Amino acid sequence: MSALRTALLQSSGRPGDVAYNLKALDRAAEDAAAAGAGLLACPELYLTGYAIGSGVRELAEPADGESADEIARIAAEHGIAVAYGYPERDGGTVYNSVQLIGPDGTRLANYRKTHLFGCFEQEMFTPGDRTVVQAELSGVRIGLMICYDVEFPENVRAHALAGTDFLVVPTAQMHPYQFVAESLIPVRAFESQLYLAYVNRTGPEGEFEFVGLSTLAGPDGVVRARAGRGEETVLGDVDPGFLAASREANTYLKDRRPELYGSLG
Repeated sequence: MSALRTALLQSSGRPGDVAYNLKALDRAAEDAAAAGAGLLACPELYLTGYAIGSGVRELAEPADGESADEIARIAAEHGIAVAYGYPERDGGTVYNSVQLIGPDGTRLANYRKTHLFGCFEQEMFTPGDRTVVQAELSGVRIGLMICYDVEFPENVRAHALAGTDFLVVPTAQMHPYQFVAESLIPVRAFESQLYLAYVNRTGPEGEFEFVGLSTLAGPDGVVRARAGRGEETVLGDVDPGFLAASREANTYLKDRRPELYGSLG
């Protein structure tokens, strides 16, 4: 089975300007597809911006809204899957979400962030209640998660036990927590035996300084791609054959003794 080349779009776009961010996404998708990528992954709340106060609720859209339709058009035009962060409106409720759209424009999966970070997120969003959301893409089982979610090891392990091969994590990681990208992400990939893409915003936005360092790590804990601190797109491959061999050699998942861990619930 061939590798799934993945492009990590490290960008904060233009906060508050959905139309601009959609145009930038279109250009990024075209470039990523030309480089052989089958998936373009974008940061947390890429569509609207993160630190825009109540504007994030005002710009929220349904999972099948106008922006989703436009991203479906972009994906189909360039023949590339797109995972993008956005504020999702469902009736009177707003979630911090990520949606995966396939290379034919089909909506494949939608995940709502389950662990909200800090006062801003807790005031603006309702937490999701599904830990494991997956979809199949080019023979790879994709799982979705957002930022703070990945910092809970049991969250990632739940994906591993459910058969996730590649965990895609849009993020808005800020200073001084860059150690998450530098150290924690490769460890999470290794201990749960999966590929993990951590796709960050960059630069100053409101009261925050996003640190970039978008990372694609493999099940051996080795980083396949890592961005710097500025706007850029980096590419890395998710290799199903290597993943299968790594899982055979590393028996963490087989050697677990869950009967001993019941008290952790």
